[in-house]
Amino acid sequence: MATRYLLYSHDGFGLGHARRNLLIGRAVLEADPGAEVTLITGVAARPGWLGSTDRLRVVQVPPLLKDASGAYRGGEIPFEEAVAMRAARFYREVATVRPQVVVVDRHPFGTAGELRGGLGLAADQGAALVLGLRDVLDEPRIVGEELAGEAWREVPDLFTEVLVYGARHLVDHEREYGLPMRPRYCGWVVPAPRPLRPEPRSLVVAAGGGGDGGPVFDLGAGLLARRPDWSGVLAAGPYADHESVRSASRTIGDRLTVLEAATGCEALFARAGAVLCMAGYNSTLEALAAGQRPILVPRRSPRREQAIRAWRLAALGLADVVDEGAAAAEVDWLLDRRRRLEPGQLAAAGIDLGGARRATARLGQLSVKAVAR
Repeated sequence: MATRYLLYSHDGFGLGHARRNLLIGRAVLEADPGAEVTLITGVAARPGWLGSTDRLRVVQVPPLLKDASGAYRGGEIPFEEAVAMRAARFYREVATVRPQVVVVDRHPFGTAGELRGGLGLAADQGAALVLGLRDVLDEPRIVGEELAGEAWREVPDLFTEVLVYGARHLVDHEREYGLPMRPRYCGWVVPAPRPLRPEPRSLVVAAGGGGDGGPVFDLGAGLLARRPDWSGVLAAGPYADHESVRSASRTIGDRLTVLEAATGCEALFARAGAVLCMAGYNSTLEALAAGQRPILVPRRSPRREQAIRAWRLAALGLADVVDEGAAAAEVDWLLDRRRRLEPGQLAAAGIDLGGARRATARLGQLSVKAVAR
């Protein structure tokens, strides 16, 4: 009988949660081609890479979108109705799939507690419940208050394991956040790098999903305006503001190629002479995996996650960091620095990019112990 995995991501803003779960789901199928994976996601867009296959089924639930203050709201339907629909669909999938392993990304009970019923059923069925956390969550004080709250009270009793998609030396989740369980650090979950030859004097500008990428797009356009011998690619992302993209492209003309609704920048980063991007999990790690020493422009609200990640990687010598809103004239000199990492530099800094493989190995071990049928 096939081993069955159920992975859930709430996806309030951007694509990082669904992207990590998808990479882990694919790694599961590589390790065990007979397994069955169900990926439930609240992502509002439907990027090309997020599609069902014979053994990996993608189920979309109503999105809950995060606004500029960090609060959630419903998409096209009221918030309460979206939460109820999410809860019902998750419970139904647990009842139907009867997974041996359930992986929840970031929020143990979902955005608004919608997973409680389904997780209780999964536990009664004997499934192993796993919480997956990215490397950096937010400012330690903010996360500490969240973890000490009522929403996390049942986590140690209900969840079998916590996997951190990062390393302890970058962020120690127990010491900095007060995580109530000892986690297993897996390394970073990122696609395999593409072995492509870099093109000198080419700049790739990326902002993940793109919803808050306007300042990065503007800075990239400003840098290209100062470098008439350079060309550029702007990876807009599915949530990018089209006016911001058009404004950037108008100032540069045909030296800038705009890829609208672009997701997954592994090949672009591998070919780039330099990378300018926000400091979200996916963009940053894809750049590092491609051998880039990226120029990071972290956002600082509604979470400080990106700023913390950027500065800690910079302290390890793996990135340069500039402030959001910095003028191109202040940043231009960075293009003259060596923008490629030295061989072995990531390993020397303790950056392990085999997170999907390591997480999969652990999930496989947990599935053997599970008694769900």
